[in-house]
Amino acid sequence: MKKAFVGELIAEAVAVFIIIAIGDSVAAMYSLYDPSPYQQAYWGVCITWGLAVTIAIYCTASISGCHANPAVTLALATFRKFSWSKVLPYCFAQVFGGFCGAAVVYALFVPVIDGFNAAHHVTRAAGGAAGVFFTHPGLAIMPMHAFADEVILTAFLIFGIFAITEQYNEQAPGANSGALMIGFLVAIIGASMGYLEAWAINPARDFGPRLFCFFTGWGPSALPSPGNYWWIPIIAPLIGGVIGGGAYQLLIHPFLPARNRALANQLT
Repeated sequence: MKKAFVGELIAEAVAVFIIIAIGDSVAAMYSLYDPSPYQQAYWGVCITWGLAVTIAIYCTASISGCHANPAVTLALATFRKFSWSKVLPYCFAQVFGGFCGAAVVYALFVPVIDGFNAAHHVTRAAGGAAGVFFTHPGLAIMPMHAFADEVILTAFLIFGIFAITEQYNEQAPGANSGALMIGFLVAIIGASMGYLEAWAINPARDFGPRLFCFFTGWGPSALPSPGNYWWIPIIAPLIGGVIGGGAYQLLIHPFLPARNRALANQLT
């Protein structure tokens, strides 16, 4: 395996590690403390997740592109000529990064987690404090409705990422501000739709921490989880990513003036 490719995999793992270490920590702040510093300021949770993505991009994008999400990797392979041979290794690295990020959050918050569960007379196996680490359906949301939601939310995400990173989009953010805009995109999806099922929109974001929790006492509440929910935040974002990327390539990309000028110049 070439050194450069090893570096790409390390970068992808580090990117998701950063996102989970920060994002799951703010989830712990939101859900474990009473009064919660975020219960009346949910935007703070959303913007923290979004800025975690921004920081991950600034740290790793020059090495791997900072996909930090199997749905992004699959969409880029499908529509933007990312190497198919790299898709599975990138995905495994991303999940591993999520696993390690969850381990750091656990090390930081384990006394608070145990205190919360004791105060509420719940156990890890029963799902106590599980929301710190992985997603689950919200109020009145059934698993298959959550599946459709995650397809739609991830489609929004990938559509936006394709627009922000499009070389022919003359309205795309300049310099290195694209990372900030992608972070804001993650934040606004969470702020507008996050209560549906905690806006996974990233299989590695959910499965890496879920796998860690399976081995640290949450057991069946993590895998397979109530209602066998575990597979939904994996499969639905992958489908949604392809749909969102395809929608951008079909509805926007062919009509970009800069692209059409470039094509015309090639013919002359």
